[in-house]
Amino acid sequence: MAVTTSRSELVAWRNAIFVIFTMSGLSVATWAARVPTIKANLDISTGSVGLLVLCMSACSVVGLIVAPMMFARLGPRRSMLTSLLLVAVGLIVIGLGAAVVFTPVVVGIGLGLFGFGNGSCDVVMNVEAADVEKHLKRTVMPLMHAFFSGGTVLGAGIAALTELLQVSMIAHALVMAAVVAATAFVAARFVPLRTSTHTQELKRQNTSWQQKARESLAVWADPRLLAIGVIILGMAFAEGSANDWVALAVVEGHGMLESAGAAILAVFLTAMTVGRVIGGPILDRFGRVKVLIGCSVSAVAGLLLFIVAPTLPLLVIGAILWGLGASLGFPVGMSAAADSPKDAAARVSAVAIIGYCAFLVGPPLIGLLADHIGLLNALFVVLGLIVFAGVASPAARERSVRIHDIE
Repeated sequence: MAVTTSRSELVAWRNAIFVIFTMSGLSVATWAARVPTIKANLDISTGSVGLLVLCMSACSVVGLIVAPMMFARLGPRRSMLTSLLLVAVGLIVIGLGAAVVFTPVVVGIGLGLFGFGNGSCDVVMNVEAADVEKHLKRTVMPLMHAFFSGGTVLGAGIAALTELLQVSMIAHALVMAAVVAATAFVAARFVPLRTSTHTQELKRQNTSWQQKARESLAVWADPRLLAIGVIILGMAFAEGSANDWVALAVVEGHGMLESAGAAILAVFLTAMTVGRVIGGPILDRFGRVKVLIGCSVSAVAGLLLFIVAPTLPLLVIGAILWGLGASLGFPVGMSAAADSPKDAAARVSAVAIIGYCAFLVGPPLIGLLADHIGLLNALFVVLGLIVFAGVASPAARERSVRIHDIE
């Protein structure tokens, strides 16, 4: 087992995980920003787009479940490389389905591969980020997630440019798949070949799986944890609905060009990135509850403005407020769930399930509602859930001096 000891190796390892987070975000935005083009090329309803997103989300959950087994068998380096290669293949298949054979089934298969790869990569890269923190003896997790958000900004910006230049979906997909795959090969070389400390811990826990199962079920009876789950649910909807529907809402709801839809998504993702970069010091100064309430107010105001805005400048302002408001809810909720050291893993697992259920159910729900009342009106459901998240914010109050963001 190779062990990383020198400072230069640690920095290279940290930077490699930064790059992996960035590539994951880049791939997500590549798909999300081209949704209007894919919908138009396939000539399908908004509800059908929601079903395609459901396919991706369901496979993402499968990837989350399978990731620990991949991790144990392949190790972190090969697991991340395998996951991102699946993402790259998925992008190519999506492009083929949307711009060559024009078949929703092919796009769905591509989204399945894409979702599985990103789901498994999400687990592995977060575990690696935690290991990097332990070796560096300082917190880098929030910055890791800022790199993910930065990747989404870059991906949305590239997509907006391709829309403006009328680049075909297949050409865009091929280039981005090549970038993701090649970068993953380079970055993976700097990830140590070793057994993760998290994997070692999982192996120790396997000896008492019945006790762990009882713990996992028992935490669901905690009212405070369920309130934290409401925070996670509302903010996951706030983030996920923007990723999946902002571009299409700008085009179909506000009657603007596809390039404007991709650009507004880039604005939202930029605001998310800024919120995550500056969030740590703000949390330390004002505490979780005040920050979460502020985030909820910002997200509600931004989403409401986005829905009713008659002009592009107001749409931009709405996207900024929405993105800033949605940036910290998920990680802060996860940190609050982990306050109890005795059963932190079970509690974090429970709220993570709630969050991923929001990502799974949200897209098709919004899509099906949009077929009946319009996409902009369907987003009022998200606004209501954000309000509930704000009301539940006191459940996240600090119970110790330790503040540690995990996602």
